[in-house]
Amino acid sequence: MSAPHRHRPKGLEIIYEDRDLVVINKDAGLLSMSPSRYEMQTAEYLLTDYLRKGAARSRLRAYTVHRLDRETSGLLIFAKTEAVQNWLKDHWKEVEKEYRAIVHGSLKEKAGTLSSYLAENEAQFVYSTTQAKGKWSETQYEVTRENKLFSELKINLLTGRKNQIRVHFAELGHPVVGDVKYGLKDKKFERMALHARSIAFNHPHSGKRMAFEAPVPKFFTKLMNPV
Repeated sequence: MSAPHRHRPKGLEIIYEDRDLVVINKDAGLLSMSPSRYEMQTAEYLLTDYLRKGAARSRLRAYTVHRLDRETSGLLIFAKTEAVQNWLKDHWKEVEKEYRAIVHGSLKEKAGTLSSYLAENEAQFVYSTTQAKGKWSETQYEVTRENKLFSELKINLLTGRKNQIRVHFAELGHPVVGDVKYGLKDKKFERMALHARSIAFNHPHSGKRMAFEAPVPKFFTKLMNPV
């Protein structure tokens, strides 16, 4: 049964929901979750409020399965129980994720795989390093179209490290548009051009293969087809 309109969360769209999980399309600018239980502007908090439908004493809550950066939009899975959360995490290698991104410039190689060992310093800055210090990371990409300034990419994550896409393309010399942390410090862009486009996984209860897509934001079209 759908929740009353007043309990529908803002900043995210519910794509699918059943007794075990919820799949959402998160807006850019919204945190996936926060270590602070009092942070209200997160997808986890908003979904928990939605699931409780205004019943303050309800024990229902949303359990985070994976995350997207605050600046990244797109698909996220949340579990409704800790058991489902653990099952999905245990089977995460079976999940297929496709991203779309727009980066600065024209890539010499129009398809390929970027790989390195990634680590994070005390300032929460992720960078490529040696095997002894980092975790192996692979980003598979294909250029789908170009203009004079930008390239649009289809990206498959072969591993899922923090800030992986952003770091790999910044270090290649083609940072994601609007990424002021790893790319150009130009704040003229309204958001970062990175979007979790599709996700496919096995349902924890039925075992059925589930697949979902979230439309690419209009911002991408504005960048690739400027007026």
